[in-house]
Amino acid sequence: MVFRRGNRFVIALTYGRGSQWVQNVLAANGCELEIRKRTMRLSHPRVFHDDRRESVPGFVRLFLGILNVSDFLELAIDQERASE
Repeated sequence: MVFRRGNRFVIALTYGRGSQWVQNVLAANGCELEIRKRTMRLSHPRVFHDDRRESVPGFVRLFLGILNVSDFLELAIDQERASE
């Protein structure tokens, strides 16, 4: 569950903030994300808690509430390029 918010992405941590992939992104200070044949370099990861889930679209809030998900990872876009 990845949502673009301007020049940032917010990812719902459905497997929790302690997941290995989250720890890897934090340790590397970023990652690459491929969406619709575009690769984006993301950096400045920040894990945050949002009980009200206000950082995601309204239609997703109920679903995340049912799953008891209220931790998120936010990353800034460093670079965007088309994939070949």
